[in-house]
Amino acid sequence: MTSTSSPRDLRVELESLTTEAFRPELADIDRLPTLDIARLMNGEDATVAGAVAARLPQIAAAIDAVAERMARGGRLVYAGAGTAGRMGVLDASECPPTFNTDPSRVVGLIAGGRDAVVTSVEGAEDSRELAEADLKGLALTPDDTVVGISASGRTPYAVGAVEHARARRSLTIGLACNPGSPLAAAADHGIEIVVGPELLTGSTRLKSGTAQKLVLNMLSTITMIRLGKTYGNLMVDVRASNDKLRARSHRIVALATGAAEGDIERALTATDGEVKNAILALLADVDGPTAARLLAESDGHLRAALTASG
Repeated sequence: MTSTSSPRDLRVELESLTTEAFRPELADIDRLPTLDIARLMNGEDATVAGAVAARLPQIAAAIDAVAERMARGGRLVYAGAGTAGRMGVLDASECPPTFNTDPSRVVGLIAGGRDAVVTSVEGAEDSRELAEADLKGLALTPDDTVVGISASGRTPYAVGAVEHARARRSLTIGLACNPGSPLAAAADHGIEIVVGPELLTGSTRLKSGTAQKLVLNMLSTITMIRLGKTYGNLMVDVRASNDKLRARSHRIVALATGAAEGDIERALTATDGEVKNAILALLADVDGPTAARLLAESDGHLRAALTASG
């Protein structure tokens, strides 16, 4: 249901959150030279990686659970409001060009819809019903994963998304930046990255936003590694949708095979520009259709296809 907390109750709740804490030692920050402020911000940012490192076991466990379900055809869905929602939309939007995933496989939902990516949609984050309505359109299954993202860990939209997903037996992850958060408690996998008070009181687009970005990078990237979307540290499923990516595709094939430039061009032509197929064609000395068949039989894992070819 939509949040019904009184303004006073909400103020008391916010005052208890580490992400909302006031830092009196920074009360005169606006009087400092620009370089000093920049040094302060840089020092604050340097602490975020350590806060993420403290939760790596929880992050890894969540990733393994996500990858297991995505291997069966499940989807990865991010749900959040404001900065947290934008982080999810950003991560989801980068998966198709990076890993050649169908846009429906990694989805970013933000409270208030796409307009909220660039403008504030008042009241949207306070609605659990809105999260339920957004997720109903996806017809969740037990193979899907929903990641609720909220710096405070109490945002009704994110908590509502996780609760709705759990009721449909989907895997749930709660990513928050406060300890003991309702969001983490509601999820199968609670990940709380405690970054402490922000440089600007309550501005969770700063350290909290950075922490969310780092964790989402891990969730999507390592899941895709587990799904065979890479070969070593090469993005062999990259989609060559522009000149830069076409040049990158050529370079990836070169790095993976060491083949001559002409051979690389012929392999990419024979495989319709599919990097993974071109690498297999060159390394296994097979034609384009055979490379496609071997990869299909290996669920897209290039190393497994190479073993099968040989």
